[in-house]
Amino acid sequence: MRVSSSPPAASPDPILRARELAPLIEAAADRIEAAREIPPDIIDALHAAGMFRLLLPRSAGGAEVDPPTYVQVIEVIAGADASTAWCIGQASGCSMSAAYLAAEATHEVFGRDPRAVLAWGAGAVGQTVAVDGGWRVTGRWQFASGSRHATWLGGHCKVIDRDGTPRLSATGKTVERTMLFPREAASISDVWQVMGLRGTGSDTYAVRELFVPESHSLGRDEPAERRETGPLYKFSTTNLYAAGFAGVGLGIARAALDAFIRLARDKTPRDARNTLRENAVVQTEVAVAEVRLRAARSYLLQVLRELTDAAAENEALTIDQRMELRMASTYAIHTASDVVDVAYHEAGATAIFESNPFERRFRDMHAVSQQMQGRRSHFETVGQHLLGLTPSLSSV
Repeated sequence: MRVSSSPPAASPDPILRARELAPLIEAAADRIEAAREIPPDIIDALHAAGMFRLLLPRSAGGAEVDPPTYVQVIEVIAGADASTAWCIGQASGCSMSAAYLAAEATHEVFGRDPRAVLAWGAGAVGQTVAVDGGWRVTGRWQFASGSRHATWLGGHCKVIDRDGTPRLSATGKTVERTMLFPREAASISDVWQVMGLRGTGSDTYAVRELFVPESHSLGRDEPAERRETGPLYKFSTTNLYAAGFAGVGLGIARAALDAFIRLARDKTPRDARNTLRENAVVQTEVAVAEVRLRAARSYLLQVLRELTDAAAENEALTIDQRMELRMASTYAIHTASDVVDVAYHEAGATAIFESNPFERRFRDMHAVSQQMQGRRSHFETVGQHLLGLTPSLSSV
């Protein structure tokens, strides 16, 4: 039986909590951008509202919210500040590892400290060698969003057996495992000088010959190692990263379009006789952007609701269902990017000033679309599946 800690959230509605937090986060957006990390007072508020425990199992003191609710929380926070929403999304995906850990390890990583946050970088680029009682880990990982306020880090590794050969699965692929270790065990490199999502502090970290006990390793998204039976954990971390980061895009786009609508009511462009809102081209652009954004959002939430119901009744999501979620998530990210572009371009020179609510959202949105979850190649994968071919399933 797992060791539980007291849930950190006072309100039962996480979306309401996010809305209550949004003004505070939005007011801190300039500080987040300048510091390239979320400042301590905002971290305190996020912890108090349980924002880092949305996808953590209830047995570990988390909220274990359903995916549609989770994405709407991310969307609300992203409307206030995209970097903060991205960090919540990253930490939430990482916290799903608790569903694959033994009770003692879960308590040590997530339960002992109510402010515990796990962060990790991208890809199985490390190596881990089997030794007595655990593993010897060496690796260097990039894009560890939220690592500056994290208490634990994870490293995805290829497994090397004692004889020095890669461990292979039954299908001939190199076995991968994720290793969890305290943040202070790693060497952190500040490399996060970027165009957008500056406040995520997505640094690079490394370890060399670090011992990690067996209890602190997991086969991420391996059904045989999953200890939680709730519907949420029938989704993979990839599924929830895709949906969550789509929520970031939708939140940015909603805020950008709303800001443009407010601007259009009063701004009269140079050498023009009427305000922007009286321009027929602007009227059409706003209407089309609005319907596209609503459609992308509705489609994503509809898919998540259907898959949540399916996960409650079945042991696993089907390939068709996973493809549907990948299609909806990728479409939402790219639609959001298009909507932000409309708001930015139609705002004219107003949009280029840091004092106005367009320039940072433009940069943040294009940083979102450049990340793995925003790759256009995901449409190729889905298209291959729809056409009866056999695509790689690594991204779904």
